[in-house]
Amino acid sequence: MNKQKEISLQRAQELKSRIEDYTKIKSSISKGIEKQDEINKRKQHILNVLEGTEKDWNNYKWQLSNRITDVDTLSKILNLTDKEIEQIRKVQNQFRWAISPYYLSLIDPDDSYDPIKLMSIPSYIELDDSIEDLDPMGEEFTNPAGSITRRYPDRLIINVTNECAMYCRHCQRRRNIGQEDCHRTKKVIQESIDYVRNNEEIRDVLVTGGDPLTLNDEMLEWIISELRSIKHVDYIRLGSRTLVTMPQRITDEFCEMIKKYHPIYINTHFNHPMEVTEETKKACEKLANNGVPLGNQAVLLNGVNNDKYVMRCLNHELLKIRVRPYYIFHSKHVKGTTHFNTSVDAGLEIMEYLRGYTSGMAIPTYIINAPKGKGKTPLLPQYLISKGTDYIMIRTWEGEVVKVEDKPAVDIKQAIDKIIK
Repeated sequence: MNKQKEISLQRAQELKSRIEDYTKIKSSISKGIEKQDEINKRKQHILNVLEGTEKDWNNYKWQLSNRITDVDTLSKILNLTDKEIEQIRKVQNQFRWAISPYYLSLIDPDDSYDPIKLMSIPSYIELDDSIEDLDPMGEEFTNPAGSITRRYPDRLIINVTNECAMYCRHCQRRRNIGQEDCHRTKKVIQESIDYVRNNEEIRDVLVTGGDPLTLNDEMLEWIISELRSIKHVDYIRLGSRTLVTMPQRITDEFCEMIKKYHPIYINTHFNHPMEVTEETKKACEKLANNGVPLGNQAVLLNGVNNDKYVMRCLNHELLKIRVRPYYIFHSKHVKGTTHFNTSVDAGLEIMEYLRGYTSGMAIPTYIINAPKGKGKTPLLPQYLISKGTDYIMIRTWEGEVVKVEDKPAVDIKQAIDKIIK
């Protein structure tokens, strides 16, 4: 064996040893696709309780109209203690909740700490919160017209509804949920669109809510077509968790409609590998096959995904269904949700672990939103150690400190002229 081969084999073995921790633990992380048989059994039980059929289950309108919103029905599906039932009743007096039959089928009914349950079922801890702020992003002060939120020079949000297929317990806009579903009126949305039309610097529009995919195809097409008719709008984005909580919404008809208005992007919101199921895979692949790029915006949640192995597994599962990990958001300090908050160090540890230990496509950007609408700020572990006049010292993903040359660029025009002349 030659020296080069020997060195290469030694290096390969060293790299293999660096991933052994993950290979040992990944089988213990719950993944929706691997738990499909269990999900199907729970699905059948839910259908029996709701007196539904397989055809009903695959109809998003049935899923939406049969959201579980009362603890009596919920207790027939999950094994709730008397104390849990009492606490849910107390919480719902202040904070609304609802869960689609599909998303409910992902919960292990016997696990009090099931991550899907933590994200969807009310807990008394929501009332035991010293934080009073319901709008830490200051959205009420960034609304120049209609239902717009504008924080940046060339892009803005149009909020079209407060309705969702499932009301996340960590929702940053829980102040908008109220006690009943309310789509924005056509007049308010038209005012928002007119604002975009009259401000030529706006090139990127994000349609969100609530969840815009709770609107019917006709209303969505009207909004999208109006935005597409504005010449200075380069592309349109939809922000939706419905792919995760009610994937039946992604119908063939919806895909046929949306592909007429490209470029359109959808950013969705997977937080745990258990949310990646055969049904979400089918929904995401339908969209991807119709030319819709998909990105994921996870939120770092205590007890759900504040674990480097879980987040790595999630990102791998997403790439397999053609969803690109885009952001990890540091959770916001919203009244009733702060039990989900983690330290920034927890997020940085995850980012440190991902870099070099998995492919770049599986590494999102870790973001903290500056308070009161001051925008997204990326956070990274410290890789730049020091800087000299013509060099920098960097730390590699393996922790090795390396010197790298860093000379000013030459004047390219002078260099070319010197050669030519």
